[in-house]
Amino acid sequence: MAYAPETEAVDICRDLIRIDTSNYGDDSGPGERAAAEYVAASLAEVGIMSEVIESERGRASVVARWGNQDSTRPGLLIHGHLDVVPAQAADWTVDPFAAEIVDGYLYGRGAVDMKDFDAMLLSVVRARQRAGVIPDRPILLVFTADEEAGGVKGAHWLVEHRPELFEGCTEAIGEVGGFSTEVGGKRLYLIESGEKGIAWMRLRARGTAGHGSMRNDDNAVMHLSRGLLALGEHEWPAEPGPSMQLLLAKVRELTGSHGSPDELLEHFGPAVRMIGAGIRNTTNATMLQAGYKHNVVPGEAVAYVDGRFLPGHGDSFVPAVEGIVGDAVSVEPYIGQPALEYAFEGDLVDAMTVSLHALDPEAHIAPFVMSGGTDAKAWDKLGITSFGFVPLQLPADLDFTALFHGVDERVPTASLEFGSRVFDHFLGIA
Repeated sequence: MAYAPETEAVDICRDLIRIDTSNYGDDSGPGERAAAEYVAASLAEVGIMSEVIESERGRASVVARWGNQDSTRPGLLIHGHLDVVPAQAADWTVDPFAAEIVDGYLYGRGAVDMKDFDAMLLSVVRARQRAGVIPDRPILLVFTADEEAGGVKGAHWLVEHRPELFEGCTEAIGEVGGFSTEVGGKRLYLIESGEKGIAWMRLRARGTAGHGSMRNDDNAVMHLSRGLLALGEHEWPAEPGPSMQLLLAKVRELTGSHGSPDELLEHFGPAVRMIGAGIRNTTNATMLQAGYKHNVVPGEAVAYVDGRFLPGHGDSFVPAVEGIVGDAVSVEPYIGQPALEYAFEGDLVDAMTVSLHALDPEAHIAPFVMSGGTDAKAWDKLGITSFGFVPLQLPADLDFTALFHGVDERVPTASLEFGSRVFDHFLGIA
């Protein structure tokens, strides 16, 4: 190979981490403009022109066309987001925006979510562009704003206001997937082929306000508490769909186990927190609001619940929650996004599989349904099939899924370089 696609991956990732793009969800953060300008300049340096698009002042995304635009093949969208969740420096062992390398790990907010992929992609694209080895199909490179707050000012805004940018694109590659875990002593790479739907709900209980010293059998706080307790104790059944059935079959193959879905997923160790959520609906209470004085029983109590439902459960999920919490608690959906799942087959899946095997002959590969949501929900509105593929070969003892939005977020520098080589191979055959 006349070029080294991994050469710049670590340095670019450090540069991006040092650009604070914290997204607080309320426009109080710095925005993505500085990072967008960095990306645009990195592309321009190798002769790739891009457009920096703001949905609001400072909320910037980058869009660039690359590859053979004269090809009759459908376009491939490759996307990453530029924003990160906030980080409290006092909780970290290093400055979350200093991009320090310690014991072979690059630390920083965004190191795994997802400035690592932004950097890998830029490193590969720049190397290929310099060498004149561009993909033989149209490629749309998109670096979005606001993914960490639902993409309202990023991917969804682009789909609503600039849909012409995506004309011809039928498939997409982005987060979260392609990382390795160890199951049965073997490396298993997980490719996201679906993600759960979002149903954020406001639970509200009303009662009779009064003095805190008196009997009150119509206490809103108690009504709400009973509903939340019932929801917290409810055991949602395991109902794995096509992607998770393939994953469970792979676990059986690697381990020789033949237990229940939950027993099989325990082979993932700590990663079961995320991977195990792909076989059932989930609900987690996240915020509470009630009362204004110690000796006053309030007339209303409110809780916020993060609900995530499996593909195919969009119509039944909220009614099920209503039945669980009971008549004394109302359930008000206020943010919702659909669940997605795509068949794990076709040329793009073959290209991802071949590329991983080319760089890691011992690789085992399976799809999974991701517990959270990504910009893929926006692209789906345009009929674009999306997969999560950020290839990272990781140490077996690294609790990788805990690093998403976690303290001391970090990625091995060797994994960044490995991922760049895999993605370069992928672009050569996709």
